[in-house]
Amino acid sequence: MVGNLLGVKRRRVRRAMDAARMLDEVVDTQLPLLASFDEQRRRRSANYLAELVKLAQDYRYFANGWIDAKELERRGKDAMSELIRLREDPSARLVSD
Repeated sequence: MVGNLLGVKRRRVRRAMDAARMLDEVVDTQLPLLASFDEQRRRRSANYLAELVKLAQDYRYFANGWIDAKELERRGKDAMSELIRLREDPSARLVSD
């Protein structure tokens, strides 16, 4: 029984670290592109990437046992809400010709 619980915990930690690495890869891939954007698009994109960086850190906190699954879920929902807000903000929309 105890061995099974440790296996479940290890899998959860591994999945959390995999998620953090995946988010880091997204940020690392997109970050160099910001230099080619105009200021408004660069700022908006930087805000998106900052949310992803914070979420990756939250996954690491969970993997290290500093927060529990409930707190990780709350933070994940907060991050998604912020990303949706950024996407729907009319002042941040790009003008197309």
